[in-house]
Amino acid sequence: MITALTRGKRAEQQAERWLRRQGLRSVARNVRCRLGELDLIMMDGEILAIIEVKQRASAAFGGAAASVTRHKQRRIVAATRWWLSSHPDQSERVIRFDVLALDGPAPQPQIHWIKGAFDAE
Repeated sequence: MITALTRGKRAEQQAERWLRRQGLRSVARNVRCRLGELDLIMMDGEILAIIEVKQRASAAFGGAAASVTRHKQRRIVAATRWWLSSHPDQSERVIRFDVLALDGPAPQPQIHWIKGAFDAE
């Protein structure tokens, strides 16, 4: 039986590979702090992209992207601020918050990349 944690790790690995094929460069993955978690931190050109990866096998409850609630967004922003405080060399970069939604069953879900899905406001 595959656990939710294993499915999540596989989704993040698939997302990272897909984003690399789109030209992004990996900076960090699975950054955790008491404020939240950052799935992927990648460079898209000169933009620091903070990417939340969500996978849902079914769109019955709005699909994967719908699960990135306002509360989740606030936690991602807080964790990003924490990460930037320990990486001052990155703090002057333009930051973009993206969602990479994997909808449908593995191993070939539909991938939806929502650039600028939310702001730090």
